[in-house]
Amino acid sequence: MLTSAAIIKFETLRSIAFGSIGASYSAVGGVFNNPIRILKISNETNKSALISFNGVDDQDIVAANGFVLYDFTGNASAQAGVLELQAQKRIYVKHTGAAPTSGSLYVTAIYASTV
Repeated sequence: MLTSAAIIKFETLRSIAFGSIGASYSAVGGVFNNPIRILKISNETNKSALISFNGVDDQDIVAANGFVLYDFTGNASAQAGVLELQAQKRIYVKHTGAAPTSGSLYVTAIYASTV
């Protein structure tokens, strides 16, 4: 018999409007309050966007009107356990050289909870 079960919960949706996506990295909302198990970045702007997890380095790209999905739990192992993006981190975005002229970029964060 299970004594406790983890359930998924969503943090508040984070977003940044096209006019705030510049040539330098800008934070997309606040820091994560929980360790994140699944992360989705949806780029609803009309230009590709560079993504950073530290606000300095280019670490991924999201095509215009596209999205990326990071499922950290799918990479769990007996040695490492469940992988998570640690709490108190945030996502940063900048344009790839041509600024978007419409839309927004959104970050959806899912975490596990026992309550």
